[in-house]
Amino acid sequence: MCRWGAKTSSAADDVRVDADSADRTGQVTVVELPKDFYERVKPGLHSKIGRELRSAQRILDLGCGSCELVRHLADRNDQEVTGIDISSGHFPETRRTDQGVHFGCLEKDAAQLEGVADGSVDAVVMMWALHEMARPDCVLAESLRVLRPAGEVLVVDFPKDSLAQTLWDEAYRDPEEIKELLAGAGFARVRVRLIARRQVLWATGVRPASRTARDPT
Repeated sequence: MCRWGAKTSSAADDVRVDADSADRTGQVTVVELPKDFYERVKPGLHSKIGRELRSAQRILDLGCGSCELVRHLADRNDQEVTGIDISSGHFPETRRTDQGVHFGCLEKDAAQLEGVADGSVDAVVMMWALHEMARPDCVLAESLRVLRPAGEVLVVDFPKDSLAQTLWDEAYRDPEEIKELLAGAGFARVRVRLIARRQVLWATGVRPASRTARDPT
């Protein structure tokens, strides 16, 4: 993630992740937001993810990059967290948190989670990663496979027409597209919303207790 210099004081400095009133009104425009908006909200997002997944013991972070979120979750909740990324170039040399909790970082294609057993994890999270993945349908199918029944998938990404679109102009998706991807992969109780001044997409779903209806005949 890029940085654009020192933080300056402005009306846009309040970038609380859970500012639901701002999310509903939608009156904060991209023009009003600082270019380092996503760097500012990242700590709050990490905390929000930690709260969302606090009951999970075994977590996979797909598209983990430098394992920053992995480290946060391992340190915050003493969870067993493994980051997976197609490139190991940004993996940290030390795989222990400041509290001495071990975490894992694996170089692996998230669309082919070979070696991860069916139903072996409690939660799968992807932060600012799904839009980068060439085969999101395969990634979500693999996420469903490795999750235990009632396990949760959490997708945190940049939405279409957000500040990220202005800054980096990548192929982001709108909430309905993410909802269709998750439901199409077989997830139940899919919920998608925009948070943090409508600049962050937050989507959740759970693996159904039974996948019989989707099993090949």
